[in-house]
Amino acid sequence: MKVLMLYDYPPPPGGLSTQGDMLFRGLREGGADAHAVHFESAQEKEWYYRWFKPDVAVGVGYWGHTPHLVIHPQRHGIQPVPWLVADGFVARYHELLDSLPLVLATSNWVKDVYIRDGLKGGNIRVLPVGCDTDSFIPRDPQDPKISTVREALGVAPDEIMILTVGGDAASKGAQEVMQALATVDRDVPPWKYVCKVWPQPRTVEQNLRDLQLATQLGIEKKVVYTTNVVSRNFMPYLIGACDIYAAPSHLEGFGMPQVEACACEKPVIGIRAMAMLDTLVHGKTAYLAGVAREIVKQDLEIDGSEDGEKQGRIVFRTPRTVDYRPSVGDIAEYLKALMIDPALRSDMGRAGRAHVRTRFDYRVVTKRFLDLIGECLKGA
Repeated sequence: MKVLMLYDYPPPPGGLSTQGDMLFRGLREGGADAHAVHFESAQEKEWYYRWFKPDVAVGVGYWGHTPHLVIHPQRHGIQPVPWLVADGFVARYHELLDSLPLVLATSNWVKDVYIRDGLKGGNIRVLPVGCDTDSFIPRDPQDPKISTVREALGVAPDEIMILTVGGDAASKGAQEVMQALATVDRDVPPWKYVCKVWPQPRTVEQNLRDLQLATQLGIEKKVVYTTNVVSRNFMPYLIGACDIYAAPSHLEGFGMPQVEACACEKPVIGIRAMAMLDTLVHGKTAYLAGVAREIVKQDLEIDGSEDGEKQGRIVFRTPRTVDYRPSVGDIAEYLKALMIDPALRSDMGRAGRAHVRTRFDYRVVTKRFLDLIGECLKGA
């Protein structure tokens, strides 16, 4: 079988690029004939279509990338298989996606969103994102590669480090985590809360709002924001340096950092909604805060920059949930339990790694992918 992977390639340290690269790595290591190309590179894609003649072109993205992931390979006689996430709603390409023999979704929640927003769903299969459990492993706190991460972030050896990673921190639940930390501050050991975000204009503005909240809560000296550009090589050590990974996200189609934290034997705090119902087990590998509020919209602005369509407004026939907010009270309860009990952190971490290795290791995901593609080609 010949597979052409269409994703953000060569991969920067982002979610979609990691998603594609883990599958590409699994295919190559397993002996499959596979190549990778940037999903927007029309000329290079055509080059592969002509000489490589792939059986399928697997494209990583969301519905707005359909012109790059589906329409382009179809025009050149190549069978597309999109592997999609969701950004809260699906505005276009329903008939086209329904016509494909196979559409992959990163979680059951993503599949449900596509069906809720008009797809029939009979051709949608769930394929989770693969995790590199050889790099994301438990590490000795005395390892210089771990201890120097904490030193650079200003976290003392006796302080509990809580970590959140994302393009921005607020969408990953950082404001709710800060509110919870302020609530339990006097009842727990010394701590620092580290938010690793990606440097971009909107992140700078959001960071200022987040730090203003920390000041209002009186915990500004215990909150650290870092916006450095880092590679995937650094991430296992950053996550390995924390004691608790907290990301009760507002919107999550899979949640790669939560899974990677589990692989590092770190207890996770998430939200009882979306993809985290697939990836985390409440009370065993993580604590999932309840949903305090759903953000419901009757209409939304659509940015057409990704799919070439004009920007406009979509009006839903019925209001749609496009975002979630976690319970601050639940987060506070779970943080306190984990912060005062090292044994609980250890037990939850070990359970998390075992769960990830059996379900989300990139080699396990690759095998599942090959099974699904085999069924697809057989039925086509």
